[in-house]
Formats: sequence, structure tokens, C-alpha cells
Amino acid sequence: MTFIKYLKDRLLIVIGWLILSLLMVFMVWLTPGLNHFWDNISYLLVLQLFLIFVFFVIDYSRRQKWYKALAHQTDSHLQHFVEVASTNEEQLVQEYINQQVREHHLMLEQLLDSQKDQKDYMDSWIHEIKVPLAAVDLILNAIEFDIPDEKFVSLQNEIQKIDEYVEQVLYYSRSDEFVNDYLIQEYSLKKIIQPIIRSQANYFIQKNLQLSLSEEDAKVLTDAKWIEFIFRQLLSNAIKYTPNQGNIDIKIVTKSSGTSLILEDNGIGIPAEDLGRIFDKGFTGENGRKAQQHSTGIGLYLAKTLANKLGVMLTAESQAGMGTKMTLFFPRLDFYHEER
Repeated sequence: MTFIKYLKDRLLIVIGWLILSLLMVFMVWLTPGLNHFWDNISYLLVLQLFLIFVFFVIDYSRRQKWYKALAHQTDSHLQHFVEVASTNEEQLVQEYINQQVREHHLMLEQLLDSQKDQKDYMDSWIHEIKVPLAAVDLILNAIEFDIPDEKFVSLQNEIQKIDEYVEQVLYYSRSDEFVNDYLIQEYSLKKIIQPIIRSQANYFIQKNLQLSLSEEDAKVLTDAKWIEFIFRQLLSNAIKYTPNQGNIDIKIVTKSSGTSLILEDNGIGIPAEDLGRIFDKGFTGENGRKAQQHSTGIGLYLAKTLANKLGVMLTAESQAGMGTKMTLFFPRLDFYHEER
């Protein structure tokens, strides 16, 4: 708090002093037989003004420690207790603030415990659900020749969808602990993405999609597991929003500044008003609200979040009815040092 603000808070005291001073002048003026009236009054008023100014300066200096403690409490968002009160008024305020701090700490602990319990439950659920999923897959493979091929492929695709949604939940729950679960090494991009492409083979066959994969390859510094997840989200979206007999092109382009992994389709595209929000958490957009292409709004959000944590740039280009182009850009680290 500044000295001017301090004086404004004590405006009533100043006004009271002025009123008392005027009363004193009036009473002295009524007293008969006083010599040098105005000289004496001027001296008294100046002396009073000096004394009250000194009083305010001393009081302000004494309260500065209190004001700083309150300002620090505001900046720290109720993280620390206040222990500098010296007057009864300050003690009252200090007691109230410290009570708020205690309640804040208690609520924060309860929230953290609740989040930990929720995360532990999610991790347990994810691992538990994988057991019946694997069992269903084994049963389906056992009866492969007892049901029509079309039904077998359809059931296999549905099981894979469930597995992908479970994986999405797993990565979502671990996204806050990314720093504890990554390993940066040099990987071949093709070796990372080819297993993902093969895992989606049934969808390509079912929708009669044409896949074009460039012959170029490149090595990048990244974490393979997280890139696999990101690429799977992008490829799943491309398959979902590309009509039957559509095309999906995957290219790897290397430049001096880094390597780009480009996934382009000729699907329904993204409306201009939605393009800037597709990476927002929970955003489904016009396309995602359609029944045949139901979207949760989590996949691209996770892909963008994890890409940022890996230092990879994920961008999107699209026009409604003209397809979509998703680009993962892996910067070459020494490029930035050369630029400097």
C-alpha cells in the first residue's frame, strides 16, 4: 500500500483534526485581550500539522510489514500463514486469513487425494478391461470359420475400436505424468507408423480406401510410444471422415529445419469455423456431431497435448468437402543452434 492510499484510508482522522483546529481557532478568537493572535495561531497550526504528519509516517512505517504480508498472501494464493499482526485489529484480520488458509489447504489435500484415487481406479480399470477384451478376441478367432467373413471383420473392427478407446483413456490419465514416462531416442519414422497402418487394415478393406505411403524415410529424435499414439489418432480420424473409395496419402518430407510426417485425405474436410478449435478439449464440431461419425473431442486434444510435450508441432489444414491435411513436424535440434 502506498502512503497516499494510507492517508486516504485515514481521511476521517484528517477531517476530524481540521474540525478541531477550526474550533480551537474560533475559541481562541473569542478570547479577549490576546496579542499577536494570528502569529500564535499560525504557529500552533503548523506545529499540529507537523506532529500529525510525523504520527502518520511512524504509523505507516510500522504497518508496512503488515501490508507486505497481506500482499504476499494475495500473490501466493493462500499458501502461507500470516504471523506479523501487532494490533488487535490486525490480529482479527490475521485470524480470519489463517482460517481461510487452513480450509484451503484441507480442500486442496482432499482434491489431490480424490484425483489420486480416481487415477488409481482408472489405471486399475484399464488393465482389468484388457483381460476380457483379449478373451473376446481369442473367442472370435476361435470361431472365425463358423461365421461369415463380413461379420467376423465387423466384430474384429468393433473390438479394435474398444481397445483404441481404452488406450485413449490410458494416455489421457497419464498425460499429466508425461515427464516420468518418456524416452527420447533416434527412431525411423516408417518403423513407428507401419505397425499402426497394418493395425487399421480391416478399416481400409471395409471402406475400400486407397493408401499411398511414400518411399522416403527419416530418423527423428522422439519417443516412439507417444508418437505411435498420436499417429493412431490422426489415422483413425482420416479413416473415419474419408468416404468409401477415398484416398489417404502419407508422406515423409525432410528439410534443413526438420522432418514432416504428413497425413492427407480427401474426406469431408473441416468447416472453416471449426478448424481453429479442433485441438480444444471436448470440441466435436459440426462433423463430430453427426451420428455416423460420432466424436468424443478427446483424440485430437490428446494428440496436440502430447505433441507439444514432445516438442513436435502438430498442425491442420482443411477445407469443407476438400479433405484434411495433418502435419507432424519434428524440428532438427541443431538447426536452432545454427540459426543463433
